[in-house]
Amino acid sequence: MEITHEMAAGMGGIRTAGDLVARVQLSKAMKIDAAKQYVAEKLAISRAELADPIVMGELRADLDIGRVQPPDGAAIGIEAKFNIARLLDIRINSVTKFMALARIK
Repeated sequence: MEITHEMAAGMGGIRTAGDLVARVQLSKAMKIDAAKQYVAEKLAISRAELADPIVMGELRADLDIGRVQPPDGAAIGIEAKFNIARLLDIRINSVTKFMALARIK
């Protein structure tokens, strides 16, 4: 079960930068090449490194922006989304809603 989950989660791009590029494409209405360039600049890496699972694994750990099998204490769920939104300067609906609810209560 664990291996199946890890493989399925990896197909969504979290092993590399696929999820980050997709978020930028949707939130900033960019074509894929422009979104890749934007993400690469924000992460201070080359476009080729966006697809390198070793580089991105280390970078995701350093930036705490989510991993397939995060160790204890690493950001998961909404915490990782907060970090992604801040890092890429994008709006993520669940982050915005969470912040709105936190201010009410």
